[in-house]
Amino acid sequence: MTRLDPQNARNLLLRAGAFGTWAGGSGTGPEVGLTVPVTSAPEVRAVLAILTEHNVQVTLLVPPRLIMEAGPELREAARAGHQLAGQGAASALLQLEVEAGQLVSAWDPAGLSWPDLRQLAAWGVSPLPAPLERPEPGHTLRLNPQQLAAQLGRLRALGYRPVPVQSLPGLRRASRRDLLGLAYQRLVEDRFTRASRVIDLTARADAVMRVAPLDHAPPPLPLLPGTPTAELHLHSPRIVGLAGRGALGAYRAYQRSLRDVAQALVERPELHPAQAVFAVTLFHGPLAQSGFDLLTLPPLRARWYGLGFRVIRLMHGTARAPSEAEPKMAWMTREAFLERHGQAVTR
Repeated sequence: MTRLDPQNARNLLLRAGAFGTWAGGSGTGPEVGLTVPVTSAPEVRAVLAILTEHNVQVTLLVPPRLIMEAGPELREAARAGHQLAGQGAASALLQLEVEAGQLVSAWDPAGLSWPDLRQLAAWGVSPLPAPLERPEPGHTLRLNPQQLAAQLGRLRALGYRPVPVQSLPGLRRASRRDLLGLAYQRLVEDRFTRASRVIDLTARADAVMRVAPLDHAPPPLPLLPGTPTAELHLHSPRIVGLAGRGALGAYRAYQRSLRDVAQALVERPELHPAQAVFAVTLFHGPLAQSGFDLLTLPPLRARWYGLGFRVIRLMHGTARAPSEAEPKMAWMTREAFLERHGQAVTR
């Protein structure tokens, strides 16, 4: 039996909320918690200049050796509204608070020992959530100073609003449910994405669509079984977050995302053979308003999909029942879809 690596065991416990670890925000808005590690006084000054130019506040990760070297710069960062979080030895907490003139409530847990984490928890300091590799509403992202100027512009262009981690709307502590959600994502969603060659079209903060190329037309599509098609998949956490902001915002996100799909149909070689676009979903009302025809699924298949959608809602933290109780298949021919949603796409 393979033993669990101590580092991995520690990370899993942090994901489950050990030592008061933060989990992130609600994800209902475009905010993303941005952390920036700094290593020298000149680097702090350069980072502050970039952040001032972009009118952005972030969480700066400060190692102990920088505290004495960059005291004036850290005080300037605190006055400018940036959150200061520690990085490295926990014993530097009091020194960081004194030099910055700011209470420190968060710490980067990377490399910390169990005694360090226990000591920080006793002082009321919580580990920061693990940063993601790409921006997601309500989660955290880490950028090196060398990336900062270019990536801030990109984040704004994609509709994200960088904020300090402590300013994420709905910031909450992690719990065992977060660990369960991570396991579901790794074992189910990520595997399905790889196996089905799902193309992610969710770079924008409000984008909700993904699409997979299929070499067949599953029933009840009124097409020959061997007809290539494109299957739509919703980004479940985004839908949950947008629905929390209101039906109108979710509908507009739907419309913009359908234009993303039209662009992918034209530009992605693997989607060129697709002769129809379809989705099996509980959110078929907005698709019907967008020109899709609705098809009733066989009873057994409808129950199976309904069970799957209940599991997805549970994993992504919403117990609210959807507006539709029965999943249906929504579909359009390729020509009709591009005619309606691809007007701005270069043919």
